[in-house]
Amino acid sequence: MIIKIHQACSTKNALFYNERKVERHYATFFQSRNTPEINPFHGDKNTRYGIFKEIEDRNTRVQKPGLHISVNPTVSDLVRLGDAGIRTEIGNLMKHLGYENQPYLVYKHADLERVHFHIVSTRINCDTGKKITDSYEKEKTQRFIKDLEHKYQLTKDEPQEKLNYRFSGSSKNLKQNLESLFTQLNRMEFITSREMYDQALKLFNVEIRQAGRGYSVFVTDENGNPIRHPVRMGDFEERPKYYSSEQQNLSQHYKQYLNPDQVRLSARVLKSLVVKELIRQVKTRLGDGENMKERKFKLKNSHKLKKRM
Repeated sequence: MIIKIHQACSTKNALFYNERKVERHYATFFQSRNTPEINPFHGDKNTRYGIFKEIEDRNTRVQKPGLHISVNPTVSDLVRLGDAGIRTEIGNLMKHLGYENQPYLVYKHADLERVHFHIVSTRINCDTGKKITDSYEKEKTQRFIKDLEHKYQLTKDEPQEKLNYRFSGSSKNLKQNLESLFTQLNRMEFITSREMYDQALKLFNVEIRQAGRGYSVFVTDENGNPIRHPVRMGDFEERPKYYSSEQQNLSQHYKQYLNPDQVRLSARVLKSLVVKELIRQVKTRLGDGENMKERKFKLKNSHKLKKRM
């Protein structure tokens, strides 16, 4: 986790920088706090800037009143915290730095082959009109990062491990392994739409296609051509999320707010997120297996000891 406070900041420049990213579909609105409107993202960028300008006009002596922070989690951090955890910890960060009562906006970026977040606020106290002290901000930020790493057991990303996870024409136990894949993907909270789910499946050379009134699951080659006889969706006990009738309605509800460019953009980091989470789950299962063997070994030895006594 890297958190950077950008110095020499103009609030207008910081906000409009993020707004341009949104206009180009390189970023999305993520969170807002303490703003006059319940959802300031319904308005235009000038309205959003007006939130901060009204506060800063009370104290024109401060030459650089803007607060611009970037929060840069690793892939492992994203998997462990999820969007809900990121929102919570951004709130904790603002409180830690003394800005918990300030209005602020958060933008989610994915234009650097990784997901990161930008926070825009003002250093002018919204209640008193005085400048909020910025003493020891770097030290405070580093303490916050250390506490965060300890709280969530965060670690630095290691080099991507090689994992042969694609299905092929010779894959065995196809139905069982597809169900296992669906189970793992269904647990991944960062997959938030059917489009993202379909993109994740394609990482494994798997596609779901309409077949009559239902769906079938295909194993494909690199060009999307089927190489195995399809399996009907109705044959699976564990089915893909967003393909049940309830999830389809939910997906359609959110689809109206989803820009296609943002879906493609998310695919840049989707592979890293999915593979990293699968590796973590495999390691967890292996660890559980080793612990089980150790417990059985201890139990067996304890029985031998009792017999000797």
